[in-house]
Amino acid sequence: MPAHDDAAGRADAAPRRGARLILVRAMNRRGIRMLHLADLLVVYLMLFIITVAMSIVRPNFKGLLYFDEYAWKYALVAVINLAVFSFGGLYDRERRLIVRPALPRMVTLVWVASLIVGLISWLLGDSLIPRSILLGYAIVGPIGLWATRRISRTLRERVEGPPRVLLVGADDATELAARHLAEASTVEVAGRVTGVAALEQQVIESDATDVLLLDSEALRELYADSLSRLEDHGVEVLQLVRPHDSLLGLRTVGEIGGMPVVTLSAHVLTRSQQRVKRLMDLAVLLVTAPITILLTIMTTILVAVRAGRPLLFVQARVGLGASSFRMLKFRTMRRDAESGTGPVQAATDDPRVIKGLGWLRRTRLDELPQLINVLLGQMTIVGPRPERPEEMADYERLIPGYRRRHQIAPGITGLAQVYGRYHTHPEFKLGHDLQYLANWSPLADLQIMLRTAWVIFTLRL
Repeated sequence: MPAHDDAAGRADAAPRRGARLILVRAMNRRGIRMLHLADLLVVYLMLFIITVAMSIVRPNFKGLLYFDEYAWKYALVAVINLAVFSFGGLYDRERRLIVRPALPRMVTLVWVASLIVGLISWLLGDSLIPRSILLGYAIVGPIGLWATRRISRTLRERVEGPPRVLLVGADDATELAARHLAEASTVEVAGRVTGVAALEQQVIESDATDVLLLDSEALRELYADSLSRLEDHGVEVLQLVRPHDSLLGLRTVGEIGGMPVVTLSAHVLTRSQQRVKRLMDLAVLLVTAPITILLTIMTTILVAVRAGRPLLFVQARVGLGASSFRMLKFRTMRRDAESGTGPVQAATDDPRVIKGLGWLRRTRLDELPQLINVLLGQMTIVGPRPERPEEMADYERLIPGYRRRHQIAPGITGLAQVYGRYHTHPEFKLGHDLQYLANWSPLADLQIMLRTAWVIFTLRL
């Protein structure tokens, strides 16, 4: 083919590639991914393929006689599987440079979905799916999910092209890294810069999809706003791991071009994690409702007798995304507690507390109305405690990265509350909060809830 024809072909392909990329990104913004549809179709077809195979292997199996009935039942089973996969995080956007093994999680989620289908069948007294088919699907189902993701990665590579890495560091360091990346045929070097002063603009100009920091000092300058903005725009930031970094006990080290790297994250919970966390909140509210409703009624009567009206103390606090909301508490202080001083942080033995209500603060029973905030989605049970807007302004000015607490809804309790105390310095509390964000899991929330119960039982301040 003549050179000019080849150039013309590439020129024609560029607009088509751009249009496909725009379409894919528009679907992703609306939470729609082709992978959802692919998994739904694959699960549905696999159930019928297993049914046909079972009919061939076992002549006495009459599954095909009920083909029409199974058509809608298998569709319901596929939808249940899709919901479990979504809550399990199978549709969170996958990183391109460091891909973690996902097959163990696929096996777990397929088994969980199969157990849920079996439980629903048992509760309804009618089998949604023959047990032998369900068992066969539990065995081969993960293979189908693995195949769809393999195809998805290939298509993404064709649509978006190979990852383009911007190298950040001294000239000798970027030269060495570029030579190593040249060996990785699936990675391109987008450019080289010596510092991060204008990194966000340089990422745009070089059309980089990823950033590799070769100097550990660069992270100090990136933290925390620039790192968060890069992550919001889908740019992955990685840090080269030096020998002395092994003293930190890093457990999530990957490699590109033979270089050990770790992925840096702004600690934002994925959509699937947010859904699971919200589901946990609602489940805890439901399970504990008999106890919390009784305690709320008793506390309401006590506050009415001791403090009179108003029973509730309503105060503006900073919530998710730095938005303001009205947090509820039982009133335990005088009505004019801040009339002469303005906003003042509560002290351990605060003289403004109404006599006979101090123990409500020590046992945290004054926080019970915040369960309404949780029900409304303004708060979560476990998370960083919400601060006043005027206090937040001071903290953000003095403590770099403090606003990162706003990446999830504020909580009634949190890691900083079970390990810290009322007067633990805000910077140290921030360390606990960010550690919680980086290592969130349902088990972590349960552990913090149990620790909170112990803090309340021991009346620790």
